[in-house]
Amino acid sequence: MFVRRRRPLMRAAVVGGVAYHAGKRTQQGNEREEEQEYRLQELEQQQAAAPAAAAPPASASGISSDAIAKLEQLAQLKDSGVISEEEFDVQKRRLLGTS
Repeated sequence: MFVRRRRPLMRAAVVGGVAYHAGKRTQQGNEREEEQEYRLQELEQQQAAAPAAAAPPASASGISSDAIAKLEQLAQLKDSGVISEEEFDVQKRRLLGTS
């Protein structure tokens, strides 16, 4: 009689242990998914902020005074024959941010 009572208790302990383990694994999976979602949101925010930060500041005319001064220097170099027309065009596109 004593042996029969132990089996239902052991069975209940095993079932309870399995249920605990399954719940723990589910919780760990949920935590991993939440962490991945958080990381993805951070990356999306960084990618959205990067183009905005990379854009050069524009003045009212659209070109900064520093860029205008550099363009004038390049034009003088081109006029004096130090650089070619092609080199001038390449540097001008680089300064203006066009391809």
